[in-house]
Amino acid sequence: MVLYRRKIHIYANFSDKIPKELTKTMEIERDLYLQRLAARERNGLIKVITGVRRCGKSYLLNNIFYRHLLEEGIDNEHIIRFAFDSADDPRKFMAYIRTKLIDGEMYYLLLDEVQELDAFESVLNGYLRRENIDIYVTGSNAKFLSSDIITEFSGRGDEVHLNPLSFSEFMTVWEGDKYDGLSQYMLYGGMPLVVLRKNDRDKEAALQNLFDVYIKDILRRNKVRKPGELEALLNILSSSIGSLTNPEKLKNTFRSVMQSPITSDTVRRYIGYFKDAFLLEEANRYDVKGKAYISTLNKYYFSDTGLRNARINFRQFEQNHIMENVIYNELRMRGYSVDVGIVPYAGKGKSGSVSRQYLEVDFVCNLGSNRVYIQSAYSIPDEEKRAQEIRSFRKIDDSFKKILIVRDPVRPWYDDNGILTVNIYDFLLDTNVIGG
Repeated sequence: MVLYRRKIHIYANFSDKIPKELTKTMEIERDLYLQRLAARERNGLIKVITGVRRCGKSYLLNNIFYRHLLEEGIDNEHIIRFAFDSADDPRKFMAYIRTKLIDGEMYYLLLDEVQELDAFESVLNGYLRRENIDIYVTGSNAKFLSSDIITEFSGRGDEVHLNPLSFSEFMTVWEGDKYDGLSQYMLYGGMPLVVLRKNDRDKEAALQNLFDVYIKDILRRNKVRKPGELEALLNILSSSIGSLTNPEKLKNTFRSVMQSPITSDTVRRYIGYFKDAFLLEEANRYDVKGKAYISTLNKYYFSDTGLRNARINFRQFEQNHIMENVIYNELRMRGYSVDVGIVPYAGKGKSGSVSRQYLEVDFVCNLGSNRVYIQSAYSIPDEEKRAQEIRSFRKIDDSFKKILIVRDPVRPWYDDNGILTVNIYDFLLDTNVIGG
């Protein structure tokens, strides 16, 4: 299956978002998300495809899934596709639907950017009451699944979150080897319209243009009164991916560096806007031994490393932090919930007295009853560095899998303590390394 076929399919009231200047046929596989949609067919819920703007939601629904339905033998007349813009209203939409529903057979309703439809919650719930309508929609804002809307849906929304391209998806169109491919992927990310650009200048311009769209959208949706503050905060978060912070610390940075009177509540609200737009995700701190969350500090990761790099004009490219962000995104794409782990232990301080100290585990990953601990290390030049990286693993006394991921092209191997060392290429291209 494919993400983009650069020969445009035309259909009623839907505008394809593939850039006109792209003329050469190229395909990017997105089978994972097709499988997730297909598994939800006719389940009695509204299937909601979410994700950052321009990551491929419209194409997934209206091309890939549409072709899947046709291949299943669904009559084209029973597949209704409709795209919304600010000019659409419920009466226009419902009048169109009434002209399409002509019998009692199953109909598939594929709706793009449905949050632009006024009162879409009640409209969709009305159609959901009909047993012969299966509903699929896309949305670009997490508020689309907020508590208020879930209440309106009466618990009948079923989310499928679409990420920018994973590294394995990226490699289906990359013309070089995996080593150069990962360097490109870490620098320019996996936004489809960026991946399909052929030179660096075009990739950078596409990423900058995307960010302009995101910022305008955030400002418009949330009626932000001080856009300069919001953009300054985004710059700070872009410069410190994978670093522990919180709204209070960020507020203090504003006050000391920019003499801004911003409050921690405002910082928290702005971060919420970035998360709602799917630009950022937040990883909470988890005490592995105490089995409890610690609310003091969190880490933030970008949904796409190219977007992050573009935000700071490609001036700050710390490969260890970018690699950590790539690993985080891969884990989330595979369905894991991901926390930042700490491991408390009794250690000696500088004075020789015993005190409570902490070691960090980059990622504590949970999927059902399965847990995996992961450390990310850009390079392990010697045994001393390796011992330092796995020190936290040695303090964890459970039997869950522990993995050290390195950029060095080493073969996967287990040490005497059962700790697996694997290179990032194998981790990203082979889901069997950790399962899932």
